[in-house]
Amino acid sequence: MGQVLSESQIAGYHRDGFLVIPDFTDASACRAVKTRAEEILRAFDPESHRSVFTTNEQSRHADREFIESANGIHCFFEEEAFDEEGRLRQAKELSVNKIGHAMHDLDPVFAAFTYTTKLAGVAADIGIPDALALQSMYICKQPRIGGEVGCHQDATFLYTVPITVTGFWFAIEDATLENGCMWASPGGHRTSLRKKFVRNVENDGATFDVLDPNPLPEAPGDLVPLEVSAGTMIVLHGLLPHWSDVNRSDKSRHAYSLHCIAASADYPSWNWLQRSADLPLRRLSDMARAR
Repeated sequence: MGQVLSESQIAGYHRDGFLVIPDFTDASACRAVKTRAEEILRAFDPESHRSVFTTNEQSRHADREFIESANGIHCFFEEEAFDEEGRLRQAKELSVNKIGHAMHDLDPVFAAFTYTTKLAGVAADIGIPDALALQSMYICKQPRIGGEVGCHQDATFLYTVPITVTGFWFAIEDATLENGCMWASPGGHRTSLRKKFVRNVENDGATFDVLDPNPLPEAPGDLVPLEVSAGTMIVLHGLLPHWSDVNRSDKSRHAYSLHCIAASADYPSWNWLQRSADLPLRRLSDMARAR
C-alpha cells in the first residue's frame, strides 16, 4: 500500500490536529451512500424507536438504544423533531439527526464506501497502519432543526490507551456556515483530555467522568470554520476540540463519519461502545485488500 498523503499534508495534520482533503471521494460514491441512507430513513418506524440524540454537551447519559446501536443500525431523532404533544413536526426523513453506529460492517453500501485502500493509506500515513474501523455515523444535520454539536474531543467517547481514536469525516453534501459546517481549534489536540464517557453496566447507560476541569475552547470564537464541498474528507485527531452550529437554513448538511482506533492500543471495557463477539472489529487495510 503506497503513501497517499504528501509530506506537507502529514506535517500539517500533526501540526493542526486536522487535515482537509478536497475531492477525496467522487460524486458517485457520495450519491450511493446518500441514497442508501435515504432508504434506511424511509424504512425506519418512528413509533417503535424514539431515541433522541442530545447534541448539546453530547448528552449526560446514554439510553439503552444508544448503547445497543454499537451492534446495529439505529436512527436517532433531532432534539427539535417533536412538538409539545410528542408528535413529529415534519416528515420522519427530515427529523432524524443521525444513523449509527455499525453501518460500515452491516450494510454493503457503507462497507464499500469505508473499506478502501485509499482510506487505509491515509490512516497509515498519519501513524495508524493497524487502524480498526470502530464506529460509523451518517449525520443528516436536518434543515431548520439540525442540532448543535457542542465543542468536544472524540477521545472522550472512544477512549484508548494510548489515545489513538481518529475521525474520518466525509462531506456528502456541501458544508457551509449557513448549514452548520464543522469548526476546529488549530493545534488544540496538543492538550489534555477533559472528560471520559464511562459506561454503567448496571443501568445500560453512560455518564461523564471529568479528568480536567479546564474548559474547551469557546465556540465559535476560538475555532476556525471548515467550509468544504461534497467529496471532501476531514481527518480529526482524537484530542482535537471541534464543534458545529445548529442548522437553521433550508439546506441539509449530510455527512458520513468513521472513527478508527489502533489495533495495538488498549480499548477499555468501560467504553460505551462495545461490539459483540459475533461482530468483531476489522482492519481497514485487511478489508480493503479483500474487496
